[in-house]
Amino acid sequence: MSHARIDKVLLASFAILVFVGFFIFTSASLGLLTRGEGVFSQVAIKQILVGIILGSIAFFITLKTDYTHWRKYAFFIAIASICSAVLVFIPGIGFAHGGAKRWIDIAGISLQPAEFLKLGLIIYYAAWLSKVREKISKLQYGLFPLLIVIFIAAVLVLLEPDTGTFLVIFASLVGMFIAAHGRWRDILILFLLCAIGISGLFYMRPYIRERFLTFLDPARDPQGSGYQIQQSLIAIGSGGIFGRGFGQSVQKFNYLPEPIGDSIFAVAGEEFGFIGSLLLVLLYIFFALRALRMASKVNDLFGRLLIVGIVILIVSQSFLNIGSMLGILPLTGVPLIFVSQGGTALLVGMAEVGILLNISRRRAIG
Repeated sequence: MSHARIDKVLLASFAILVFVGFFIFTSASLGLLTRGEGVFSQVAIKQILVGIILGSIAFFITLKTDYTHWRKYAFFIAIASICSAVLVFIPGIGFAHGGAKRWIDIAGISLQPAEFLKLGLIIYYAAWLSKVREKISKLQYGLFPLLIVIFIAAVLVLLEPDTGTFLVIFASLVGMFIAAHGRWRDILILFLLCAIGISGLFYMRPYIRERFLTFLDPARDPQGSGYQIQQSLIAIGSGGIFGRGFGQSVQKFNYLPEPIGDSIFAVAGEEFGFIGSLLLVLLYIFFALRALRMASKVNDLFGRLLIVGIVILIVSQSFLNIGSMLGILPLTGVPLIFVSQGGTALLVGMAEVGILLNISRRRAIG
């Protein structure tokens, strides 16, 4: 393995995503000016402080830290991330918003521990798979440990509740298992168990069933469960080919729920049109393909699996958000990475890219 320079193409694609994301966020956040005095400045300051400033610090730390250190301390990183996720259930620390208890308050700054949990479990599972690489076909080293990690994620995240985040974690872990040459029989068992679990959630949690029914028929309750997708489609449709122009979205003013959060892609579609939306999607695809191409050149299994897990985390969450705004996937409530409001998501996302770029230094040359 050779020590190369960081992948400058991957770095450039990431920098463009962050710049474009903040550009879109700035425009979308203008819709908050009609929603109460001081709301715009509070949201903007938090996004800049936690997302951009702390995120940049996290990016440079992970960029300069040899990624093999994450393997050495993978177990402790996983434990710390699990403990942080438990904090949301402790009175006085965790708090609820919109019916979900997903945040903690530390010194006046709100953080979403599920973002740390995602990365912590990915690092731990990459370390585990690289350790048992020759034994993965055995149940006690392959399927069973994966089920345990998925179960831990399910308990912590679904209790909040946050079904979208669980699906992203599930996709990342299974993707890593496949990349490590896990048996297809085990993969089929996993998806069967997942289908059974989702079916159970349909009956236990009416809002999940309602979202699925709305996905099948977006017009069934236009003033209720279908309101967000209806307003999203109106916004994207009114953008046409080239969009209304930066800052010219109408739907972000008192129409779109969460215009800086779940619905931000709809704002982008209205302002930048089909062309702008397509370019944003292509940016994510290019970023993912570039990172996966880099993974194919990394000789170290841990580094390779870490790339796969992080790429699936970022891209699956982003496409869940985009797909739900286009009506081709059920609403999940996950943010659009590097674009939506969510300082913690941006902070952790930037740290993850720092890890990717550090691994790129260890890729094989030629």
